[in-house]
Amino acid sequence: MKPTSGKIYILNKQGKLQNIQEKFKNLVEMGFLIDIPHFYNSTPYRLLKYIANLRNYPEEKLKQRIDQLLTSFNLIRWKYKNVKNFSKGMIQKLGFVAAIINDPEIIILDEPQTGLDPNARIDVRKYIRVLQKEGKTIFVSSHMLYEITEICDKIAFINQSSIIEFDTLVNLENFFTTKEIVCELIKPITLEKKDLIISKLIQLLEPYLDNNLDESIFKKPIIYNPQEKRIIIYYDGKEESRSEILHILFSQFKSDFAIDSLSKSKTSQLEKLYTQIINDNMQKPKLNK
Repeated sequence: MKPTSGKIYILNKQGKLQNIQEKFKNLVEMGFLIDIPHFYNSTPYRLLKYIANLRNYPEEKLKQRIDQLLTSFNLIRWKYKNVKNFSKGMIQKLGFVAAIINDPEIIILDEPQTGLDPNARIDVRKYIRVLQKEGKTIFVSSHMLYEITEICDKIAFINQSSIIEFDTLVNLENFFTTKEIVCELIKPITLEKKDLIISKLIQLLEPYLDNNLDESIFKKPIIYNPQEKRIIIYYDGKEESRSEILHILFSQFKSDFAIDSLSKSKTSQLEKLYTQIINDNMQKPKLNK
């Protein structure tokens, strides 16, 4: 599709920004994951080899590259199995591998965690962080705004094809009165004790919790993530409340769990902020041209 207006510049192999409307060859390698990937009835090995060859990935490195990526995403056992028998989550992971098989410098991911179970989402997030450390440029489009906070440095809110806000996550946090306390645990809480401990936490910390959470986004003011051994507490943002919460955690819950570290998390309330910004923009008076 040709753009109706504007220009797009992408780094070329000489390290210069190149207008892709004027010239589209000699560009830095890119990778792309569509929202719901589909593949021919073939095997991961044949598909990835085919895609890598199209992208001119070095033949002598290809077998090792395929094995390394399939192992990272727990797909190595299905290397020679037909993808028609794969689950939705397995197809999604294979799509992610296909997007990065050629070791691209620019990666575009459209809803990369669709259909993934919690463990697979963690694997994808971890690998995205690896790519970040390698200096890759990564664009992620997602409606799962909580997941975005885990991997993105800057966030653009888009509404009806227009960017309504673009900033770092740190600056966006300033919009909120509600904050988070994240407790990283040394050992996971057992399933039998989980509900009882969460109820006890809510009861003892009630004066300091945020009572205005959007219930469509946050079911409870305190949640526990068993995969990441993490308790997240949504409190009212006051420093004195934070101090009291920490005191209660260490004095009243010694026998329930052991805390490895505490942090003020990146906010997971972007859904709330997104709605707030849209409403603010709708209420602004429009200037007559």
